[in-house]
Amino acid sequence: MAFHGKPCDTCGHCVTLRYRIQSNSHAPWQLVCASCWKQIAPNNPDYRYGGTWKAKS
Repeated sequence: MAFHGKPCDTCGHCVTLRYRIQSNSHAPWQLVCASCWKQIAPNNPDYRYGGTWKAKS
């Protein structure tokens, strides 16, 4: 079975689950892995969640 992951916009690791987020209201939307999401989201009043991307199997 082939791996259908995509790179995280922050760290570049290929993953099968990414979160669409904005770290502030002027930043572009990013698709980030769970590890980067956990670092960006907490205690960030400008953080916005925009959905979840899952790789097709």
